[in-house]
Amino acid sequence: MTSPAPAAQDTELSEDTADTTSGVPRSRRARWLDAIRPNAPDLGICLLFLLLAGWLTHGMWPDPGARTLALNPEDQVLYEWFLATDARALLGDFGLLTDRLNAPDGVNLMANTTVIVLGVLFAPITLVFGVATTFALLVAGNLGITAVAWYLLFRRVLGTHRLAAALGGGFCGFAPGMISQTNSHLHMTALWLVPVMVWLVVRLVRAADPNGRPERPGPDRRRVVTSGAGLAAAVTAQVFVGEEVLFLTALTLIIMTVAYAATDRALLRRVLPGFAAGLAVAVGLAGLALAYPLWFQFAGPQSVPNGMFSPYYFSADLASWVAISPLSIAGSDEAARLTTGPAEYNTFLGWPLLLVTLAAVVWLLRYPARRPLLIAVTVSGVLMAALSLGPDLVVNGERTSVPGPYSLLLGLPVVDGALPMRFALALIPLVATVLVLALDRALRSGPGLPRILVPAVVVAALLPIFPAPLPTATRPALPTFISGEHWRDCVSPGGVMVPVPLPTPKEPWAMRWGAAANAEFGMPEGFFIGPYAARGKASMGTYKQATSALLAEVAKTGVVPGITDEDRQRARQDVQFWRASCVVLASDAPHPESLRVTLEGLFGPGTRIADAWTWKVG
Repeated sequence: MTSPAPAAQDTELSEDTADTTSGVPRSRRARWLDAIRPNAPDLGICLLFLLLAGWLTHGMWPDPGARTLALNPEDQVLYEWFLATDARALLGDFGLLTDRLNAPDGVNLMANTTVIVLGVLFAPITLVFGVATTFALLVAGNLGITAVAWYLLFRRVLGTHRLAAALGGGFCGFAPGMISQTNSHLHMTALWLVPVMVWLVVRLVRAADPNGRPERPGPDRRRVVTSGAGLAAAVTAQVFVGEEVLFLTALTLIIMTVAYAATDRALLRRVLPGFAAGLAVAVGLAGLALAYPLWFQFAGPQSVPNGMFSPYYFSADLASWVAISPLSIAGSDEAARLTTGPAEYNTFLGWPLLLVTLAAVVWLLRYPARRPLLIAVTVSGVLMAALSLGPDLVVNGERTSVPGPYSLLLGLPVVDGALPMRFALALIPLVATVLVLALDRALRSGPGLPRILVPAVVVAALLPIFPAPLPTATRPALPTFISGEHWRDCVSPGGVMVPVPLPTPKEPWAMRWGAAANAEFGMPEGFFIGPYAARGKASMGTYKQATSALLAEVAKTGVVPGITDEDRQRARQDVQFWRASCVVLASDAPHPESLRVTLEGLFGPGTRIADAWTWKVG
């Protein structure tokens, strides 16, 4: 009888395997290394993207709650409030109409850019570490993960050279438009689903091609269905991240598809039936999933019938295309006059990159292998760039009488919700694709001038627009009344607090209170899109009640008005309308003593709680 093996040998055999070509046992660690080693360069490039994103946003750390994006702090307050509200889904306290702002009417979250998917995904971080931490992670993460997603698309789907894919992915993640939009526009920088949608469309085309499987002719029906279902899932998720990005992506892909089909009609004839079937699956499933949310957005409570912003104001200046963004290492502040603000440097690609891209297109047209893709990308880029110029051409700050192509789209439903200058953001992946194709062609060619010259020229064109770290600043500390949760002595969770002065779109600072408290209480008025303009059209914020207007004037001037019985009666009516529990004046408010005297005239003596004066009104 054979004696049992020692325990140590049992352990070793459990960690090893003899099922190898050499017959020699190999440890699990060795097998993991064998699996990782071929992908190590890809992992290194992806890690580099994440590190670059962290460096560009390092001004928000190590204490995100004490820092703010210096160029657009108002929108940061808005998005932190959105993220705090979205996080309540984890607690079972969430609806598409929230009562935690603009009490008592509430805010239609679908009519606002509320990044619901991001808020829900990061809800555990928000609830444990605070919404400022979530915001900072998303600011950096959107840049890095978008670069990673595009890199993988160029590398795995197009099959391009690793260096070419890395430069293309890096440009997609850190182009001037992306860095600019990172100034608090989370819905415009969360672009990591766009490469997924592009991949699913490519997968659908390949599955629908009867010649795609030599071993088994005919469309791959299973892949057609799964591609359509995957596309429906990606589109549905993108609606809850940023609908404007989805609109721009869909428009660009439609133009590319038409241009590609016109260039390669044989492919069109082969794939059209299967492609149409897969697209029908995508539209049908997405329609089922989005029917109620889209109805709520356009016809539900607090919905708006039109876009908020004027396309005439938010049009790209033709001169901005050749300028260098002030947020790039070679940029200057003088170029800032060519756009509406630091969060909209969407077109600032610079003349070196434009010239190199044009030269790359001309050079690549000589090679037939990827000519249809090149033509589709070029046509799409020219049309999207033209649409970004808006209804009337603006040149070097001067509006002309020359109409732009966008004038043909004026008044169209849905289209009027997208800003013309943001059409330029579609050129980021389009330009990147041209550069990737040129680099791939050069790097795969034999020894010669193109192999050295093309990468050198592309890198030289990209260097001037290499991003600088985002400017940040110290933000005022929250009142102890909020940070120490003393607010619970004044208003119960779910109740309404009236901060003084009340938040407005231009001064939304009191909304930080609600965000810091994870939106556990509501407040009147605020910064949001609602139906308060003439005839129920879209407005930024709402109209002021008599009491909030009076308090805003005191906060602005420091002058205490004479309080009349009529003022007191209106104040009682306003707090009843707001369904408020208490009114709060923090010590860091503007002209706090004047505001305190005014509030005592309206509501009587206040109660001091921590560093705030409070008045129980309900």
